Amino acid sequence: MMALGLFVFELKTAPFQQMGHKKAWRHPTGSRVGARPESQFLGPDDETVSLTGVLYPELTGGELTLLQLDEMADQGTAWPLVREDGYLFGLFVIESKEVTRSLFFQDGAARELEFTLNLKRVDDDLVDALGSLGSIGL
Repeated sequence: MMALGLFVFELKTAPFQQMGHKKAWRHPTGSRVGARPESQFLGPDDETVSLTGVLYPELTGGELTLLQLDEMADQGTAWPLVREDGYLFGLFVIESKEVTRSLFFQDGAARELEFTLNLKRVDDDLVDALGSLGSIGL
């Protein structure tokens, strides 16, 4: 499906069912007398990715998988986000993670874990240093 650094999103870890990808560009405006405001293109703005899914610990990853993502986020490190076909989205940090637990076993462990992982792209210069996986035939 996809990898964030060395963490692979797959059935036995955290298969996501939805992926949101938002890109923005900066176009500030300046007021002019007797005319519409003038717009100037300043380049790219924030780029974010949101991954949403449901974990069933009997079939997929569970609490340990979510703890791995917490440890990655705690490092504050930017990780390459790579799609299965080798497309490099860029370097992303884990900005937030939300988990909703439901359908509990008798011992209190959740049978269902809904998660949302929010990633934010950082530092374009580092992506250029990594190169493109697509250029080596992957």
